[in-house]
Amino acid sequence: MKVGAVVLAAGRSQRFGRPKQLLLYDGQTLVRRAARAALAVRGPVVVVAGREQEMIALELLGLPVTVVPNESWERGIGSSVRCGLDALPECDAAVIVTCDQPRVDGSVIQQLIAEHAKSGKPIVASAYAGTLGVPALFARWMFDELRSLPDDKGAKSIILRHRDEVATVDFPAGALDIDTPEDYERELGLA
Repeated sequence: MKVGAVVLAAGRSQRFGRPKQLLLYDGQTLVRRAARAALAVRGPVVVVAGREQEMIALELLGLPVTVVPNESWERGIGSSVRCGLDALPECDAAVIVTCDQPRVDGSVIQQLIAEHAKSGKPIVASAYAGTLGVPALFARWMFDELRSLPDDKGAKSIILRHRDEVATVDFPAGALDIDTPEDYERELGLA
């Protein structure tokens, strides 16, 4: 089975006030950490970038990933999911990763793939904080539905809509999502 990955890194970081994709966490930027984790798919990895495309591309030098510009990045996460899937070479499944969950690593990605192989479910989502979300794996036949996401909705809406077709991987650390300077400072132990 050929699995690819889409790393979503085109957000405007409005609540943060500056490009959080470029924040340092444990010696690497968040976007580089996410891209390195995504490489655990052992297939093609595309990183969707918006306004900070050039800086993100520089951050990813040396990694075997493709940076894809989303010219419509301001429209929302749904536009980035479409952009990433459209740029992904032919794959049987795709893992969607965001760059603002700093504790995502390759082992989580491998667990999603293993659970998909074991369960046969078309969606494998991460379980944390009483909900399901990304990183998540979607079988190819779910791609059209992902492409039909409204601009302001992400993959979580599809996960929740198809709850009976979802296998899960426990990932409590997925609850950490850096959206504000306070989130970042708290995670770094500065708050």
